[in-house]
Amino acid sequence: MFNEQATLPELYRRLKRVLTDLGLSHEVIFVNDGSSDDSWNVILSLADRDPTVKAMALSRNFGSQVAITAALDASLGASVVVMDADLQDPPELIAEMYAKFCEGYDVVYAQRRVRKGETWWKRATAKAFYRLMHRMTTIDIPLDTGDFRLMSRRVADDLRRFQERSRFIRGLVTWVGYNQTPVFYDRDPRFAGQTKFSTAAMFKFAVDGITSFSSRPLRVASQIGLFFAMASMAAMVGLVAYKLLGGTGLVQGWTSLIVVVLFLGGLQLVAIGVAGEYIGRIYEQAMGRPIYLVKDRINMPETNRVDVTSDVTRVR
Repeated sequence: MFNEQATLPELYRRLKRVLTDLGLSHEVIFVNDGSSDDSWNVILSLADRDPTVKAMALSRNFGSQVAITAALDASLGASVVVMDADLQDPPELIAEMYAKFCEGYDVVYAQRRVRKGETWWKRATAKAFYRLMHRMTTIDIPLDTGDFRLMSRRVADDLRRFQERSRFIRGLVTWVGYNQTPVFYDRDPRFAGQTKFSTAAMFKFAVDGITSFSSRPLRVASQIGLFFAMASMAAMVGLVAYKLLGGTGLVQGWTSLIVVVLFLGGLQLVAIGVAGEYIGRIYEQAMGRPIYLVKDRINMPETNRVDVTSDVTRVR
């Protein structure tokens, strides 16, 4: 959650109703990702009267993918559901997810049919993002699928082993494999407030996703460089032929200069930019910093990491 104080009471009410109706032992883990509003105090009040509500406050805003990682690290259940706090993903879908889990699926992901309450720009860029990811990455990430999903204990434990700094959870879940299946739903508008995911944030998220699971951009850079090289060679041949056939009007030395500038400039700028994205991730990984820092915990020990069995009938 990030600045969701107006949404949290309704989210808690709907979550508890669904989990109580399922009759399962459960925990609800809230991760405060550096909120600047009263979200943390709202969670404290919920945790005071309900011991199944657990919470951790990260030391600053690390981003949604890191917050999800922190929640997975703290989770203890035989199955784990990940969702945002804005209520665009309906908690009532958890019952259908859990039914699929009981059928033997390790991952049940929520696939959107309709995105209500969003601008045409948001819908268009989201559609383009998922299809670009599908074409560029080496794994088959489902289209129109966010982080809202149920995972078995063994999938959650496998995800704990990943130590990337630039994280793309939905890609990692696809990468681990196991039995996966969708449930379809219509995404609701935000319950309150405005989205905190700007266009710039969406672009960064797309770059993280593509570079985390594909080296294809590097090959594309090489292909673009080859195109510029061939174009410059064609231009060179054409200009030389023009001169040999008696063409006039060209400034002395302009031909060779412009061809070299176009060739080297286009090739280097594109290739360096793409390679820089990958080098930046290597640099972040090599520094070895923690993925996140926890400032405070409520209703949970210093660490919830425990050895758990893969028996799906056992709920911790």
